Amino acid sequence: MADAQDPNCIFCKIIQGKIPSRKVYEDDDMFAFHDINPWAPVHFLLIPKSHIPSMAQVTEAHAALLGRMLVKVPQLALQEGVNPYPEGGFRLLTNTGAEGGQEVHHLHWHVMGGPRPWLRG
Repeated sequence: MADAQDPNCIFCKIIQGKIPSRKVYEDDDMFAFHDINPWAPVHFLLIPKSHIPSMAQVTEAHAALLGRMLVKVPQLALQEGVNPYPEGGFRLLTNTGAEGGQEVHHLHWHVMGGPRPWLRG
């Protein structure tokens, strides 16, 4: 599914290796990397390799990809140091559009966890 890329998108450039990142995970369809301004002890982003601008553009055609991504979140969270459920856990957050607080227009999920208090969130 990783086909469409936007040459002006910072996340597409990260996927292509044109901008460095601290990679957490990569496969044919998704890419995860540490947030450069973390809000929590564990804070990484999970993004599709296909350029989907936001949740507002998600269609039924994306269901399998997004399902695989959601299944990957708990595994990656534990791998990166989040304490196990139920005492531990993580927050999964996505922003959509200007009023939703979206700054980079490439669908992405923030995965945040670790002991509180967090910087934000």
